[in-house]
Amino acid sequence: MNDHYLKKLDRVTAILTQLQSKPLVRAQDLADKFEVSIRTIYRDVKTLENAGIPILGEAGSGYSLMDGYKLPPVMFTKQEVLSFITAEKLMQKFSHESLGSHYQTAMEKVRSVLKYSDKDLIQNVEKQIDVFNYHVPSPDSIKNIIPTILESIAEKRQLTMEYKTVDSKVSNRTIEAVGVFFEFNYWYIMAFCTLRNDFRQFRVDRILQIFKTQNPFLQEYGQINDYRHNSNGNKTKVRLLVEKKIIGHLVNSKKYYGLTEEVETENGIELTFETDWIKDGFPRWLITFADYAEVLEPESLKDSLKELVTAISKKHSHVLPG
Repeated sequence: MNDHYLKKLDRVTAILTQLQSKPLVRAQDLADKFEVSIRTIYRDVKTLENAGIPILGEAGSGYSLMDGYKLPPVMFTKQEVLSFITAEKLMQKFSHESLGSHYQTAMEKVRSVLKYSDKDLIQNVEKQIDVFNYHVPSPDSIKNIIPTILESIAEKRQLTMEYKTVDSKVSNRTIEAVGVFFEFNYWYIMAFCTLRNDFRQFRVDRILQIFKTQNPFLQEYGQINDYRHNSNGNKTKVRLLVEKKIIGHLVNSKKYYGLTEEVETENGIELTFETDWIKDGFPRWLITFADYAEVLEPESLKDSLKELVTAISKKHSHVLPG
């Protein structure tokens, strides 16, 4: 079967899903959605009719399925239906651009097999749920980037990519992806980098080009969290004494920076970390609440804080004219 017939089969199936999801579907809307001509839509609808699908309506007005016609039903409880809507709102705000369209198509298929009473329930509730996300993601320059990464994991094939580092340098990497994860408003790949001969995490929005190769993985990998918590063997132990009144503001970030232990004492909360970012990232995070914290160890972290404070003071100390 050639590509033309495969595309037609996919499109006709998707049109049937649309007809099951909505009470009336316009040919022009279908043409816009699938980026084909209206005449192609007319032919696709005729194909469905010839297959015995009872479609009502005419070209130029709109199409609908005969009342009562359904594919074999999938039964959902009301609680399950409401969970779909909540998940859909989350996906709209937090999913990666390359996943969003695929999720939308999947949700259309779910909606298509719901009872009419459940569809009414969705219409009554979906506008009453919202998720506020103040991070505006940058548009993808690469289509289907995360699906490509996930395919490479499933097939155990290496990826080659051009990657822009934090200092805007571009390097070519060959990686074996272990998994993807979302954290602090960004999507990341956890992967074994053949250039560094070690595990690294790469921010997806900094990938300029990416290609799936035919080269198999050189080794087997475990679960993604096995590598996120043990990215390399150069961790530094850090101990902080933090005032109790601000500990609630560090709930998520303290885990991100390698929290391993939290103990309440008479003088405050003692936090112990194992961190990879002792030279830059950790002190810059610590300085945001340094007036409520005391560094217990290491001494080098105290020196880094002093250097940062001195640099900030110099940058913002302006002598006003007399």
